[in-house]
Amino acid sequence: MTTVFSLPAPVLLPVSGSKSSFPVRRVYCVGRNYAAHAIEMGHDPVREPPFFFQKNPDNVVLPAAGFPYPPLSEDVHHEVELVVALKSGGEAIDAADALDCVYGYGVGIDFTRRDLQARAKSAGKPWEAAKAFEHSAPVSPLVPAEAIGHLDNGRIWLAVNGETRQEGDLSQMIWNVPEIIAELSRLFRLSAGDLIMTGTPSGVGAVARRDVISCGIDGVATLSVTVV
Repeated sequence: MTTVFSLPAPVLLPVSGSKSSFPVRRVYCVGRNYAAHAIEMGHDPVREPPFFFQKNPDNVVLPAAGFPYPPLSEDVHHEVELVVALKSGGEAIDAADALDCVYGYGVGIDFTRRDLQARAKSAGKPWEAAKAFEHSAPVSPLVPAEAIGHLDNGRIWLAVNGETRQEGDLSQMIWNVPEIIAELSRLFRLSAGDLIMTGTPSGVGAVARRDVISCGIDGVATLSVTVV
């Protein structure tokens, strides 16, 4: 088949301890999935149906690439998150079967142009421009679930220039991983290659040029990103 221009390069994430790579298909994100973060953003932390937004696959970058401070914003925030990588999918997946779809886990950062997001929210407009911009989703190498099991607890943290900003536990998620997969599959047909960023604990805040951001999930992965 002839194409009118060259096909874009696939987005590939390394797999820890393997020469194989994980091809990224889609990137789903869960909003306000930790009660303390919901409160700091001015919302009620009650358990209501989750809501989702998306980043573009090519927003995913490896930590070594650095994070270029984006244009049109002077208030870019860090949000550390557990990343779930799927090896299979489907529609209307039962929560009891959802973990069968999981290939592995990693840690990532959902960078957000908070000033653009606030203006869009106040105007009742979509806020993709605040979330789905270039380099906005650094992700660590993935760790297969067969190596570490499935996660329902574990410390998640982020530090800027050595100072801890975010710290919580995966057990504090309002919606856990099987529930997230089940709810997403009611809205979209999930598939191998999908990534799910599962929400962030409290402590989100602004980053500045030349900051060094380190984050991790105990027993899973760490990553370090420099704002360039």
